[in-house]
Amino acid sequence: MDPLFILAYAVLGCVAGFAAGLLGIGGGMLLVPFLTALLTLQGLPLELVVHAAIATSMASILFTSMSSVRAHHQKRAVRWDLVIRFSPGIVVGGLLAGGAVFAALKTGWLALFFAIFVGYSAVQMLINRKPKPSRQMPGTVGTTAAGAGIGFLSGLVGAGGGFVSVPFMLWCNVALHHAVATSAALGFPIALANTVGYVWSGWSVQDLPDGMFGYIYWPALLVLVAFSVVTAPIGAKVAHKLPVNTLKRVFAFLLFGLAAYMFYKAGVSFGWVT
Repeated sequence: MDPLFILAYAVLGCVAGFAAGLLGIGGGMLLVPFLTALLTLQGLPLELVVHAAIATSMASILFTSMSSVRAHHQKRAVRWDLVIRFSPGIVVGGLLAGGAVFAALKTGWLALFFAIFVGYSAVQMLINRKPKPSRQMPGTVGTTAAGAGIGFLSGLVGAGGGFVSVPFMLWCNVALHHAVATSAALGFPIALANTVGYVWSGWSVQDLPDGMFGYIYWPALLVLVAFSVVTAPIGAKVAHKLPVNTLKRVFAFLLFGLAAYMFYKAGVSFGWVT
């Protein structure tokens, strides 16, 4: 791989790791648009670029989430009771998305789906609508069902689930710092289930470029992981020092920028943009 691309992936890994720790998003929503651009510049076929970006992003979350959650756990911020209740549904939803639906979707639809859900999450953050004080997290069945939805949506867009799980937990009156920390912990089962699915569904694709393991582009993955696991704990420490409203605004404006870029990629794929 060209040294310039190695440097680009190293910088991206540092930023994504920091964002993963800071916002509990696994880094995926930040990684996918930039990976899409870098893999395009590296000459990957257009029909594979978004698939490879999403799968590589998700595989990196396996490692970033462990680094991030360790720092959050030291602050006693992770709600492990919620992690246990979310996880079975997350695994089922992730396997369904990564192993079945993902391969069937064209690049343009994946990019458009990513942009819509990320944009919606940003709006919800900025609205800052207060939940009813009496609202609580649902029971085990309800939380497991929510986990299935989080795992499925995460698998389609290559994110750690924070763009859904954080707003959902806030809606259920979980404190923001607990929601961010718990979302970071949920990144591991989300990434594990979906990564297995991406490898399995991509294994049968003919004439994959060198460096592809299923839909995962492993040279980029190695560089991303090497740097993101270093900066994720730093982001987690900063998250516990920032005021809640500042954290929400950072989250929201980051999501708006990423949504705009992926709308553009969808437009190029569908021929709306030349």
